[in-house]
Amino acid sequence: MRRIALFLGACVVVALGGACRDSKPPVVSGPSVADSADQMLIGVHYVLTTNGVARGQLNADTAYVLDDQTRFDLRHTHVTFTTETGAPQGTMDGNRGMYSQRTQILEGWGDVVVRLVDGRMLKSPHVTYNQITHRISSDTSYTLVRGADSQYGIGFESNQTFTSFRCLRQCGGKTSVLIPER
Repeated sequence: MRRIALFLGACVVVALGGACRDSKPPVVSGPSVADSADQMLIGVHYVLTTNGVARGQLNADTAYVLDDQTRFDLRHTHVTFTTETGAPQGTMDGNRGMYSQRTQILEGWGDVVVRLVDGRMLKSPHVTYNQITHRISSDTSYTLVRGADSQYGIGFESNQTFTSFRCLRQCGGKTSVLIPER
C-alpha cells in the first residue's frame, strides 16, 4: 500500500513538473507613455479657449499628462468646435490625440474624421489643428467628401471651415456638374 502511495505521489510530481516546463514566457512590450506620465486621467473633459473665449470642447477616454502638465497624450478623442458666439462648427474624432497648452496645437492620429455642420467630412490618418490661427492641416493622405463630390491628395492646409482649402500634392477628385438644357 505504501508503495502505491509513493508511486502515485511520484506521478503527481512528474506531471506537475512537466506542466511547469510547458509555460510560455511573459509577453514583453516596449516602453509606454504611462511610464513617463506625470498623471493619468480617465474620462477627460477640457474646454478649448482662445483669448478667454470658449472655442470648443475636448473629450477623451484617457489622458496622460506630460511636460509639467502642459501636454496631454489622449486616447479615443472627440472634439467639438464652436464659433466665438458658441454656434457649432464641427467635430473631430481620432483614435489618439496630442494637445499642447504651450503651443495650443491639437493633433489627431489614427482614422481621424473631421465633420462640419454643413455636411462636409474630411478623413485622414493625421490632422493638426492650430487653435491660435484656427488652421487645419496635414502632411499625409486625405479625402474630403461633400455629398457625391470628393477631393483627395497628400497634404493640405485650410481654415477651420474649409472655405480656404489648398491641396499640397497629388491632388484629384470627382464632382458632379449640372449642364443646362437648350
